[in-house]
Amino acid sequence: MTPDIEKLYDVIDQTWPPAKKWTEAGWTLRDGQGGGKRVSAATIAAPDADIAQAETTMRAMNQQPLFMIREGDHLLDAALEARGYGIIDPVNLLVLPIEQLTDVPIPRVTAFDVWEPLAIMLEIWAKGGIGPDRINVMHRAKTKTAVLTRWNEMPGGVAFAAIHNGVCMVHAVEVLQHQRQQGVAKWLMRRAAFWAQTQGAGHIACLLYTS
Repeated sequence: MTPDIEKLYDVIDQTWPPAKKWTEAGWTLRDGQGGGKRVSAATIAAPDADIAQAETTMRAMNQQPLFMIREGDHLLDAALEARGYGIIDPVNLLVLPIEQLTDVPIPRVTAFDVWEPLAIMLEIWAKGGIGPDRINVMHRAKTKTAVLTRWNEMPGGVAFAAIHNGVCMVHAVEVLQHQRQQGVAKWLMRRAAFWAQTQGAGHIACLLYTS
């Protein structure tokens, strides 16, 4: 059975975790410690939550006020628009049974999973803007690995994968510019799926930017 949306939201939080997460005055708040938008955004936890209060709390943490809009949050979306907020980094959440990515053997020396990340993996992430603060996010996840691909006899790309509640979520996919449009990301996802299957995961998911 495909995981429902609430389970998938929890998987995202657990596989790309903020330094701290708590609920206060109708909001779920996150201390991202520089790890990016997803680990810093507030999400609504009660219909009467006061936007101004969430803004004050985020500013007190030296975070720019940022809200994550999830399925069913149309009233919050409209209220934020009325306050002058705009849309940034919209994503689609994709999920499928793990066996749909483990049906093709991975060619030798094409993709590997390893934890902790190798130096070359950190270099590739850094080229894509994924620096030490986001690497710290990865370290906070529990069941996890990093994936490296080789293509044309050279490093091709990297990804981070972590599992929670039977779902493997793949984050931080970065393919080197000169290796793109050659199927490198496909092998990253398939390697993550094979690893996740050995860990007992039944589904694999990722967030895909829509713009």
